[in-house]
Amino acid sequence: MVSAAAGGRASALSAGGVPPLLSTTELSWRVGGAHIVDNVSIDVAPGEFVAVIGPNGAGKTSLLNLLSGVRRPTAGRVLLRGRDITRVAVHKRAHLGIGRSFQSSAVFGSLTVAGNVRLALQAHGGDNLRIWPRPAADRRLDARTAEILEQVGLASRSVTLSSTLSHGDKRKLELALMLACEPALLLLDEPMAGVSAEDVPGLVAVIRSLNTGERGVVMVEHHVDVVLDLADRIAVMHHGALLVCSDPDTVMADATVQSAYLGEAL
Repeated sequence: MVSAAAGGRASALSAGGVPPLLSTTELSWRVGGAHIVDNVSIDVAPGEFVAVIGPNGAGKTSLLNLLSGVRRPTAGRVLLRGRDITRVAVHKRAHLGIGRSFQSSAVFGSLTVAGNVRLALQAHGGDNLRIWPRPAADRRLDARTAEILEQVGLASRSVTLSSTLSHGDKRKLELALMLACEPALLLLDEPMAGVSAEDVPGLVAVIRSLNTGERGVVMVEHHVDVVLDLADRIAVMHHGALLVCSDPDTVMADATVQSAYLGEAL
């Protein structure tokens, strides 16, 4: 068992000693006397897929909020590629390479699918205030938009109004918007929530395709079959603390995990 008790670290260093893409040290968030996130220390290696599981109230989404900058910790640090970003604002973390999705879909329903992606590209590239874009830049935006939509499986829906998409396709569009910002790390909060059973395999395939090269993924998810399919390691949270973080087989066979979650939905 790879324990992740307070003061310990769930390490992702490779045999070659490659430094982590993301690292937290005794990260905590307390509200009053409640320990929402409690001394979580974990590393995510470049290219690694880490799934975070645990029952409702375990602190999973709160952990993502601390990593993305939505909340500031009461103790501990967050490092991205060795840089301390603990006090860095959300929008600055996005420019540094952190992409975040939320449990509810967040797309511009009044725009087409392609329009959403194009807007994200313009915002990321700093062209969002240009009234008359240069023709060459305009063509590059169109080409990059088409490339991203192909990657997430929405090429055939480019002129579709986003408000009419199925929930599964809206999730794909959210991933496309994150790709427009060229993230080094994706933070996904229950991407399968509300997605119909027939749309789940396609969404899983898209998420898998995004975990390429050195891009890392941290995903909170309740669907254990999806977690086992995608994750290199599984981090198990309980009452805000990190119980264990290891490979899927080790975690699912761990007596502590079985004792904590027997009969509970992960």
